[in-house]
Amino acid sequence: MKGALARDGVALLAGALFGAGLSVSQMINPQKVQAFLDLAGDWDPSLALTMAGALLVTAIGYRLVLKRPRPLLDDAFRLPARQLIDSRLLLGAALFGIGWGLGGYCPGPAIAALALGTLEPWLFMGAMLVGGLLAARLPARS
Repeated sequence: MKGALARDGVALLAGALFGAGLSVSQMINPQKVQAFLDLAGDWDPSLALTMAGALLVTAIGYRLVLKRPRPLLDDAFRLPARQLIDSRLLLGAALFGIGWGLGGYCPGPAIAALALGTLEPWLFMGAMLVGGLLAARLPARS
């Protein structure tokens, strides 16, 4: 029980920090995101700094953490076992990109934007959940 409470507390803290970072960087603002993705129009490159910072922190963090024999609050690291790039992965990535470009949201920022009290992130989350349920019904390939 004590380990689970510590793990949940750390997860809550990490999620709150992530949400705060998304808010400060304006990743929860769909117009800002769409301006970043609009390379042919009125391009706003400012989110590139946010993404570069996130990649830097992740790269350093992974190097440090994976040197440990196991995580601090779990028995083992849980990394993806599959590394195959297949049509399902490519289709999912394409749908993700199209949805991100059209809606201006991806899952993390949409969850953080729910606190704004506007309708758009709720609609996005509903559509994402329906899409996830439909994808789960697709036959799995081995």
